[in-house]
Amino acid sequence: MLDASQFDDYSNLDIAVRDNGVVIVTLDRADKRNALDVATIDELVRFFSSAHRNGVRAVVLAGAGDHFCAGLDLIEHWKADRSPDEFMHVCLRWHEAFNKMEYGGVPVIAALQGAVVGGGLELASAAHVRVADATTYFALPEGQRGIFTGGGATIRVSDLIGKARMIDMVLTGRVYQGQEAVDLGLAQYLVEGSSLDKAIALADKTAANLPLTNFAICSAISHIRNMSAMDGAYAESVVAGMVNTQPAARARLEAFADKTGARVRPES
Repeated sequence: MLDASQFDDYSNLDIAVRDNGVVIVTLDRADKRNALDVATIDELVRFFSSAHRNGVRAVVLAGAGDHFCAGLDLIEHWKADRSPDEFMHVCLRWHEAFNKMEYGGVPVIAALQGAVVGGGLELASAAHVRVADATTYFALPEGQRGIFTGGGATIRVSDLIGKARMIDMVLTGRVYQGQEAVDLGLAQYLVEGSSLDKAIALADKTAANLPLTNFAICSAISHIRNMSAMDGAYAESVVAGMVNTQPAARARLEAFADKTGARVRPES
């Protein structure tokens, strides 16, 4: 069982541990609409750097208050009056945090509400699954702010919705929400009630998978997407060779063979 005390020294993240290895990580700056300052990014790097090693089975990423995340803490950025070199390294730290989420091998389910804007959308797009509620809205207002995306929108958001739609969002400040946002790929689920409840249910379900299987799903797919088709096919074969022959999978395969395993049925 995970030791919850190891997370006591986080200031900007509220971290709660469930008995099944699911950890709920909540951005805890509600008064700032959970805007991402340097300290919060550092805590995200620290948590996701060791999540798999610490035995975390799945993560629910949420925001305190009415909003998931309003993006870069613009007040901190304005007050810091950074040089180009200084802000480049701020951006690289963001990439480090989000890469550790996407490639870390632990399922990350984002529970979205209110603003998922700018860097908040970049953060959400690094999660493996995104659940939106009726209040959720997505935007990339950098064009109107006189700035440019620096946390991976050109990579992940354009991958989700396409280059042309992403450019339109940044140029015009276009806002997406509801079923239209889901249809575009900004989220995979839209719920009428609590996005957090749905995200926890999904995290509980994924935490019941074998850890090595989850590691492959939540790291190998992203790595393979970065390869050529030939290299990707080879890498997929190697990963499948390891995952599909793991001893822990034999009992599940036996249950399938003798028809005692869970059956695949459409959800009612």
